[in-house]
Amino acid sequence: MFAPKIAAQELDVEPIPVLLPPPQSAAEPEEKVKQPLIIAHRGASGYAPEHSMAAVAIAHAQNADFIEQDVVLTRDHVPVVLHDLVLDRISNVRDVFPEKHRPNGHYYVMDFSFSELQQLKLVERSNKEGEQRYPKRFARDQGHFHVMSLGQQIELILGLNRSRDHDSGLYVEFKSARWHKKHEYDVVNSTMGVLARYGFSDAEPPAPIYLQSFDPEVLRRLKREFRTSIPLIQLIAENSWNESEVDYNTMRTAAGLETLRSYAQGIGVWVNHVYLGLDENGKPKFSDVVKNAQAAGLQVHVYTLRADDLPEGVESYQQLKQWLTDLGVDGFFTDFPDL
Repeated sequence: MFAPKIAAQELDVEPIPVLLPPPQSAAEPEEKVKQPLIIAHRGASGYAPEHSMAAVAIAHAQNADFIEQDVVLTRDHVPVVLHDLVLDRISNVRDVFPEKHRPNGHYYVMDFSFSELQQLKLVERSNKEGEQRYPKRFARDQGHFHVMSLGQQIELILGLNRSRDHDSGLYVEFKSARWHKKHEYDVVNSTMGVLARYGFSDAEPPAPIYLQSFDPEVLRRLKREFRTSIPLIQLIAENSWNESEVDYNTMRTAAGLETLRSYAQGIGVWVNHVYLGLDENGKPKFSDVVKNAQAAGLQVHVYTLRADDLPEGVESYQQLKQWLTDLGVDGFFTDFPDL
């Protein structure tokens, strides 16, 4: 039988106060360094031939934030995911269609129908001498990978987003729009048509997406004609690459970057425009392009990080990645999304 509880007042004694420890001041949370977006450059191209189904699937499995699609047009106006206007260095086109080259010896994507492209095998990129550009990557004489249309790649990414419960976004580049236009092809219109069919022109697209181009007129057209709300990225090249008629040296200045705000949400800049090598004390030097772009309200995405092709003075991929992270870049393109 339990004894009844007796109040302290009934015993005529003062209640014993409960002594609680003094409240501890909450520790100030450590300021976290912003983690850049991981953009799989042509898929996980360090592990499988660029833009192949395997490269896309690997990038997704490695939880890339975005997967890049370079887009060119076939003879029958199908947007396909390939970086080059020609097929010479990334396929076995010479073996399958030996006579289908132009007088300059090159095999242009635009001269092939989509069904003809399906007969080709995508291979690791070769250099001018015909040797594999990155010798330790997937062997050129192994595997059987096909050219993918933009629609096929979108369906693959959206399907993986659903089955893996991880949202990888699209990062689409319009390749050589002026060159296409010279041949009476409209890579911008054709690509935007495919994106619209998959809901990317809707107020709530089915996955995150960026659109990018080296040509500012392409991006202005997207704003003016297509009235797109998709974030636009102005790619910045070296003038010697002949990507467009603009002066990229001027574009990289603080004043030049300020002008991009009228149509772009960010820039894609070459890693060698950001990292300038080591000083006399062995410390990394950086340009002001990241600081100036962000001061202008622009995101900064740096291209391209490769573990097997590091800039001079960089000891490791992780070191370069950490330097860029500490510098505050918003994202970087990489052939190795898992590193």
